[in-house]
Amino acid sequence: MLPPLSADEPAFEGQVPFDDRGLAYGDGVFETVLLRAGKPVLWDYHMARLRQGCQRLGINVPCPASLEATWQGAPTATLEVLKIILTRGTGGRGYAQPDTVVPRLLSRRTPFQPSAERWRSGVTVRLCDLRLSRQPRLAGIKHLNRLENVLARQEWNDAGIAEGLLVDSDDVVVEATSMNVFWQQAGEVFTPLTDQCGVAGTLSAALVDQGAVKQATLRLSQLPAVEQCWVANSVQGMWPVNTLLAADGSVLKRWPACEGDSLQRLAHQLLGYAPESY
Repeated sequence: MLPPLSADEPAFEGQVPFDDRGLAYGDGVFETVLLRAGKPVLWDYHMARLRQGCQRLGINVPCPASLEATWQGAPTATLEVLKIILTRGTGGRGYAQPDTVVPRLLSRRTPFQPSAERWRSGVTVRLCDLRLSRQPRLAGIKHLNRLENVLARQEWNDAGIAEGLLVDSDDVVVEATSMNVFWQQAGEVFTPLTDQCGVAGTLSAALVDQGAVKQATLRLSQLPAVEQCWVANSVQGMWPVNTLLAADGSVLKRWPACEGDSLQRLAHQLLGYAPESY
């Protein structure tokens, strides 16, 4: 295990210099955390994923006090989103890591309001043309190079489409552009494995730990046959999918409304979204 930074080592930086390796190469990790009344939701899950990302990339993990300082202080709103970015730090020219490098920790808090209408009415999603590449050494972690997701999100500009579903080079369903995917089959709920590519979601991990969700493989050809589908993350909550579109806009599948289903209720309970809020 990589050692944490010492408590007195300067981990915070207000600006990113030109030779920061996160800026130049995507050499780092990030977390996006829901703050409720100034307190982080699913913090332990976010920190576990951040530590795993640091270990994979060989970046020292900031000390707990430095990470906790990113959310401490008076809240600006009842709900906020905290974004934490950790880069390897200043690295000079070339890909080789310098002998001495100090990780750079940045954070920002912004007010947030979820889309309760999408909780109630569900959403339309489309299949993306882009295929995720498989790279097990990066699979599951939330590293800074999100170009595949950026390109996938450029595929549509219709405000009526809430998300895009991504499959990998083997036509296995992996995730949405910024959310995880869940589906029901034979009365059980599943979410994709992220051992080859994709981001392992914190809400997904919590639902698996609750015994409400299992991990499994879903191929693209099997998707229209599933009984129900959702997309979710630890900030937006869980959106039922009511319509699945092909990349050309044709309808591949419609699912019945499932407002207030047990999976959504549990997910929102974990995030603190009470039923009366929507």
